[in-house]
Formats: sequence, C-alpha cells, structure tokens
Amino acid sequence: MNYKQAGVNIDEGNRAVDLIKKQVKTTFSKNVFQSLGGFASGFKLPTGYKKPILVSCTDGVGTKLKIAIDHNKLDTIGIDLVAMCVNDLICMGAKPLFFLDYIACNSINPEKINQIISGMVNGCKQSDCSLIGGEMAEMNDLYQKGDFDLAGFCVGIVDEDNIIDGSKIKPNQKIYALSSDGIHSNGYSLVRKVLTESVCNEHNISIETLLTPTKIYVKDILNLISTHNITGISHITGGGLAENIIRILPENTEAVINKSNIDTPKIFNDIQTIGNISDTEMYRVFNMGIGMVVISETPINHPNVYPIGEINHASTKGVKFE
Repeated sequence: MNYKQAGVNIDEGNRAVDLIKKQVKTTFSKNVFQSLGGFASGFKLPTGYKKPILVSCTDGVGTKLKIAIDHNKLDTIGIDLVAMCVNDLICMGAKPLFFLDYIACNSINPEKINQIISGMVNGCKQSDCSLIGGEMAEMNDLYQKGDFDLAGFCVGIVDEDNIIDGSKIKPNQKIYALSSDGIHSNGYSLVRKVLTESVCNEHNISIETLLTPTKIYVKDILNLISTHNITGISHITGGGLAENIIRILPENTEAVINKSNIDTPKIFNDIQTIGNISDTEMYRVFNMGIGMVVISETPINHPNVYPIGEINHASTKGVKFE
C-alpha cells in the first residue's frame, strides 16, 4: 500500500502547482514577499496610511459549484470566490491587498485546478489584489468523485478614520444601487431545485446565464468613496436587500426602498414564475438585480449607480419596501 493507492497523488499535486505558477504570479504587486510553493507568504503594508487597519473576510461559492461541476465549466467560479470576499471587504471602505484560496476535492486534476485558478486570477486582477497563497486538499473519503469545494480569504486595508460602518447614517440620506449581473452566488439550493436541466431547456435558460460570475465592485466602490461622502455600504447576498441593509443601519433609522425603481433581470422573473415563489421569498433569498447598496450624504451622479430610496427616522431600525 502507498499514499497514491490510499487516494492522495503527490505527483499530480505537484503538477497542479507547476501549472498554476505562471498565471498566479501575474497578480503579484510589488508588496508581495513569497516563493510559490513555500510555507507562507508575506505582504509589505502599503504606505500613506496614518492609522492603518487591516480588514479580513472569508467566504465560499455555495452550491453554484454543483452546476459548474455537472457541466464541466470551471473557469468562472474562481471569479465568484474572489467576488464574494472582496465585495464584503469593501463594505468597510477597505482596499483589498491579498487573497488566499482553499480547494478541497476528491482527487486532484491539474488541468481542472488550472481552470479554477484562472478564474481567481481574473477576479484578483479585477480587484487589484494579489493571489499570494493557497492549499489543495485531496480527500477521497469526504468528497464524491469529481466533487470539490472552494473557500477564499481576503485581507485589505483602510485608515481608521475612514472606516465605513454605518454609524454616520442619518435620516434624509439617499440610498443608491449598483446593479448585479444576475444571481451571483446566493440562492442556488433553490435555483437548482427550480431550474432543472429539463426546465432550462424548455424555457431556453442557458448554463452560461446560471454561471454568470458575481460582479466585482471594488473599483466602483472605491471611486465612490473617494468622490462622495458615503456613510454605509451593503453587499446584497443571502438574505436579500432587507437582511443585508439592516446590518449597517443605526438605531432609530429606517431604509425605505422603492421597489419600482429596481431593475430586475429576467432570470429572477423566470425563477419566480417557474417555481411559484412569493415576492417575499424572492426578496429574502436573491439580490433581485442589486449587487451593492450605498448610502450617501451627497447626491451621486455615476453611470453605474441609481437611486432606490432614502433613510427615514423610525422608532426601531428596519427596511420597508414601497
């Protein structure tokens, strides 16, 4: 008996690392201190911060992976992984610095690993973020043949005086939306039950639509922060608008959202109609066309941003749809 017979192929793991090295290095900034394949990675903190605060977050892609696996389309889910992390991180006003990944699988297929990593490289480049490390774990007793899971971890930086935490949100401030590119990476347990392969064929819904990558908002959000007095930022993921906006509201404030202003992509109408899903459930599970929400003291005139409501005084904090 040897390790390969037990289910772990060291040679294929090494080959996977060799395949991904070149593209991973294209994400490196001058602040990276690392030799790919080493035990750890270093990152020199950028200058220009009076009271630098490191901000971190971690996330995954959920069961969207199952659709990617079933259709052997693995080149975009790495974008989703990066997006789910950096879009959370920028809600504090932080700039992403570096990213790490974890891939757990039944068995390492270097070519498939290379496809997955290509998406992460794409996402990191969109985010001006260095992919400085990761781990590939081969666990055939825990994962079915062909299956794998992804996790990502991101660190960013913000000056302490510039942290955005919602504490400065006040009545009469306006609420703005940044459009999503579709479902993003939440609600896929429901999506997969409703939009089966036969249903997708019947309604002309493509796999590409279901696997459209989560939009990365780093550049838009950092631009808005630099040009406007932004008091709150919310990444619209599981829980939808209501449960994500309320996370950043101070006491005695209420976010009033005008539903008629929301530009909802067709895919959500398809899911709701085919699955006979209530409005309440749709707005609780999905982003419904809004990937990020920003709250601003000053009016925003930006091509990728549109108004959807305002902040009112209330006895208890909450979110109301009109």
